[in-house]
Amino acid sequence: MTTHTARTASALLLASLSLAACSSDTLNIANPNTPTVAGASADPQALQLLATGLLRQNRNSRGGFITETGRFGREAYVYTPQEGRNTSAYLIGISGQNRLDPAGFAVGSWGGPYGNLRDVFNFKNTVNGSTLTAEQKRAALGFAKTIEGIELLTVIATRDTIGAVVQINQDATDLAPFVSRDSTYRYILNTLDEAAADLAAGGSAFPFNLNSGFAGFNTPATFRLFNRAMAARAAAYHATAGGGAAAWTRARTALDASFININATTAAAYNVGVYHPFAAAPDVTNPLAAATNTDLYAHMSIDADAPLKPDGTKDNRFLAKIGPRPSRNAPQGLGVASSLGFQVYPAITTPIPIIRNEELMLLRAEILLATGDKAGALAMINNIRVNSGGLAPTTLTAASPDADIVTEILVQKRYSLLLEGHRWIDMRRYGRLNQLPLDVTTGVNAHFVARVQPLPQGECLVRVGRPAPLAGPGC
Repeated sequence: MTTHTARTASALLLASLSLAACSSDTLNIANPNTPTVAGASADPQALQLLATGLLRQNRNSRGGFITETGRFGREAYVYTPQEGRNTSAYLIGISGQNRLDPAGFAVGSWGGPYGNLRDVFNFKNTVNGSTLTAEQKRAALGFAKTIEGIELLTVIATRDTIGAVVQINQDATDLAPFVSRDSTYRYILNTLDEAAADLAAGGSAFPFNLNSGFAGFNTPATFRLFNRAMAARAAAYHATAGGGAAAWTRARTALDASFININATTAAAYNVGVYHPFAAAPDVTNPLAAATNTDLYAHMSIDADAPLKPDGTKDNRFLAKIGPRPSRNAPQGLGVASSLGFQVYPAITTPIPIIRNEELMLLRAEILLATGDKAGALAMINNIRVNSGGLAPTTLTAASPDADIVTEILVQKRYSLLLEGHRWIDMRRYGRLNQLPLDVTTGVNAHFVARVQPLPQGECLVRVGRPAPLAGPGC
């Protein structure tokens, strides 16, 4: 991808400079404008730097992804006092046209994933050309392919019917074609399956260390459980995007091989999973932390729609995750006032989940419903309702319409996974974007619900005059 060549070159150059500072085996770069990773194959410390870079780049995109999808899904506002486009770019777009501006703010979750995908490509080449043992190579490749699948899942979850570019070419000037949504999901799932096979043959340890967010999932065998969890999410997304029964079966198979604990009843058991860790400077702090992100507000519908416990008080998840904030609105009447903020990430060091057991249990409810086991789906729903929300069991039964059970699953996902990046995607997957609230319904500032994020304008510009499928849908 031409737009990411400079990013990749800079990352590799920084890796080489760091290596030179702490190792006698420095990289010999003949031309600093076109560095190679050849020296890394002989130095485990260099491979560590590359692996750490992949995890950090994936982490660096997470805050933006959550705030973008949060605004699209009427979960969050970003009310910056002097910058109305943090509201208008996501909820209004180009006034009167019901579409987003490709030159505006709402084009994230593209450059970050593709920059990291280019580095995944380089990482795999480094591993294949290294002197690692056969087991170590399989472990490292399983790790890299898992990151590849995760990054592409972010791209297709935000672009949906636009499709995506899945091929990262050796020559950064050789543009790869766009492929359809269905092809993208199949590529992701096949890549994650390849990764799982590599991890199964990867021995007892990686040839590098993972960060603290992978505690309990930092060997090839335990990392494979994480891989299978991500494959279950991807297959469920594919199932509701045309993949059908075969994708639901694939989702069930992956989920059964993941770290799911269907008997969980405590917060600790629900929260088992893989996370992005944060720390004080010089590391990166949590960009969504309530302590520092004072512009991030909760959509007021989260309060209005919160389920009630038997004693008439609100859902435990609402009480734990939402709190009062000084009332604020977007400038120039672009939104509506909110007086609620998030307590999901209270501190700058609070980790952000990549995936955790509570999501897997709700994915299981989706899968069981889609494959005809309504009673099993309702059992999963009631586990979450009672133990996570403090609610009474649902009044739905196996005789209830599927659509009503889907509604209940979406309610539980809304409050269990609040500010984790799911609401907008889930509502679109089930054809329910029209059920999201519109806060301003008339006038030049009327809101609409975006179905997809547009491609960045720069991506379209580099493809001007190129034939389909290189041009990309919507360019």
